[in-house]
Amino acid sequence: MSSALSRSRFRVEEMDCASCAAKIETAVRRLPGVTEVSISVTAGTMTVAHQDAPEDVVAQIERRVSGLGYPAKATTADAPPAPAGAPASACCGQGHDHHDHDHHDPDRHDHAHHDHGPHPHHGHGHDHHDHAPHERGGHEHSGDTAPAPLGRATPADNPPAAVPPARRWWQTGKGRLTLMSGAALAAAYGLGHLLPEWAGLIFTVAMLVGLVPIARRAFSAARAGTPFSIEMLMTVAAIGAVIIGATEEAAAVVFLFLIGELLEGIAASKARAGIQSLAALVPKTALIDTQAGTREVPADSLRVADLILVRPGARIPADGEIAEGESAIDESPVTGESTPVVKGQGAAVFAGTVNGDGALRVRVTAAAQDNTIARVIRLVEEAQESKAPTERFIDRFSRYYTPAIVLVAVLVAVLPPLLFSGDWQVWIYKGLAILLIGCPCALVISTPAAIAASLSAGARRGLLMKGGAVVETIGKVTVAAFDKTGTLTAGTPRVTDILPFEASEADVLRLAAALETGSSHPLARAILERAAEAGITPPGASEARAYGGRGVGGRVEGQDVFLGSPGAAAERTTVPVEARAQIEALNDAGKTVSVLVVDGRLAGAIAMRDEPRADALSGLRALRAAGITPIMLTGDNPRTAAAIGAQLGIEVRAGLLPEDKQRIVTELKRDGARVLKVGDGINDAPALAAADVGIAMGGGTDVALETADAAVLHARVSDVAAMVALSRRTMANIRQNITIALGLKLVFLVTTLIGLTGLWPAILADTGATVLVTLNALRLLRAPAAD
Repeated sequence: MSSALSRSRFRVEEMDCASCAAKIETAVRRLPGVTEVSISVTAGTMTVAHQDAPEDVVAQIERRVSGLGYPAKATTADAPPAPAGAPASACCGQGHDHHDHDHHDPDRHDHAHHDHGPHPHHGHGHDHHDHAPHERGGHEHSGDTAPAPLGRATPADNPPAAVPPARRWWQTGKGRLTLMSGAALAAAYGLGHLLPEWAGLIFTVAMLVGLVPIARRAFSAARAGTPFSIEMLMTVAAIGAVIIGATEEAAAVVFLFLIGELLEGIAASKARAGIQSLAALVPKTALIDTQAGTREVPADSLRVADLILVRPGARIPADGEIAEGESAIDESPVTGESTPVVKGQGAAVFAGTVNGDGALRVRVTAAAQDNTIARVIRLVEEAQESKAPTERFIDRFSRYYTPAIVLVAVLVAVLPPLLFSGDWQVWIYKGLAILLIGCPCALVISTPAAIAASLSAGARRGLLMKGGAVVETIGKVTVAAFDKTGTLTAGTPRVTDILPFEASEADVLRLAAALETGSSHPLARAILERAAEAGITPPGASEARAYGGRGVGGRVEGQDVFLGSPGAAAERTTVPVEARAQIEALNDAGKTVSVLVVDGRLAGAIAMRDEPRADALSGLRALRAAGITPIMLTGDNPRTAAAIGAQLGIEVRAGLLPEDKQRIVTELKRDGARVLKVGDGINDAPALAAADVGIAMGGGTDVALETADAAVLHARVSDVAAMVALSRRTMANIRQNITIALGLKLVFLVTTLIGLTGLWPAILADTGATVLVTLNALRLLRAPAAD
């Protein structure tokens, strides 16, 4: 009689790599009744499909996995773990009165995925601009008439959820074992000097402190179907070293192995925290609008077609469509758009984006599990799990190397006495020598030594790589896909052109700065920074007026001054053909243009754009010289992206959402390319995870830094090429180390068999190989980061 199929979900601790997952999967699949095992290393979870049976299958799975050294506990079936954290609704600096700010013609700013209407000045919130009544009352926002949304959102509106504190590394099982092993090794060195006749026993005891748990895991894995795990390799190596008396070396190798495992666990836990923090972008609560009034409900309870109220400065709790109101939306968390986007009735908005100064009523179009941020989380996890992980060299090599060496040692010790009447003592001695020669201590140390030296050399230059697999892969990439905003560009707009029509450049800048004083909008800051660079002190402005979707005006030095979009300026004064041509040329170059009108006269115009980083051109040139093709993947509008791309000489794909970037990266990989993705925002997280290697720029978000495989802390494009060069030198060094380690072993294997060398030379061979490969690896510390 067939049993029904059930699914159980487990939280698995200390599962830090694909090798861990493979051992767990093999062990669980061998249990009776188990039909399917799905493991997410990134999330630290395992889902098992099994037949209902009289025995407690869940308890068996917990015991089997925990016996492998990975504490496992069943959670609610088919329920993913709750995301960690929720933000306050008003993101720092995002709720100030300036979002409705745009100076360029909306007809010229098309975006493939969302409407880039004009960024009006009306939300400027200058302290000396008394236009709150205009903004809140006189402005035609239907949402503004409801009492609930009139106040600015505060952290109390969307309180953060309690996040359980993550355990420190020394609080984990791996951390405690590493500390105990290190303490035992240090004590052994001290006691060994005081009691040299007992040194062998003392170091053996110190070794056992770390080896016993490793050996227990090794034998559990062997019984569960993985006989030649890396734990088994370390057990054989340590026991072999003790057998021939190299107890000090055995204890040191066990300690170094534990350190490597601990560092891997720390990196994995940080990656999990980074992915969970994506969910913190979405508020935990929402204001739902019903016939009975407005009430607060959990955001994950929202259903499609619900009408919600979004206060000024609050994060939008769900994907939806604006039913009433108009506001500038900061979409940088989702699209990477460098400036807020004005949206009105009928426009789509995304969960996790930040509302500006206009109250909005939004019709929900996607449930919580299907909103933009939820999709990004799924994309990150799926992309990381879909990678073909490179097995660690030692683990792969041990499948053949360890059993072969043990077999050779046994044959050398046994066959000559049995078949040729050889001296048992002589041939056992030779067998032990061969076992020592075959001891993989030099191999165990050589590759991590080169990787550690490479990571240290890179870190001193601001190049962070998360482990040996990353170091190996970076040097093999053939395509480098860059985000634009904050990666190839500085991430903030700057004044690029000042056009004097009927006023001087200085006057144009001075009067524009007068209207912008007090605003922290990116475009306003660009004007104020340019004025400061020019040594201009803006005069005071009075009678400030905001014009929704058009600009801002006021009285400056007794003159009526207006700063806004070209279309709004054309309604106030005549714009000559020559001036229109100049403005259109700037728009075509992807620049935002603000036009200044003084007492009905066309005074001038100011153009702004997020400009390339100073080293972007040279950095891309260095990548091409290394045989790597750079491309740009950006959520910014196609016109601006094309202008920057032309300036840098790079292929451009613009107007992309996070899933578009991830799809393009996947397509490139499917076509045979090895892809390196460089980005700085949450919107880059899925593509960073999908790429063979993801690199986060130093100024990027925590999520990008944690999702990525590497980070460039100094935010220099040229450092990406430096990282590639360092990776290639490291892999050459590793090949040299492997040749040294195996070459010496081969030489002494032959000389031992023919009787030229014995046990002590074998010890010197293994120790000498370890010293040589370590010294060779240390050369990477002195090597430059880039050629």
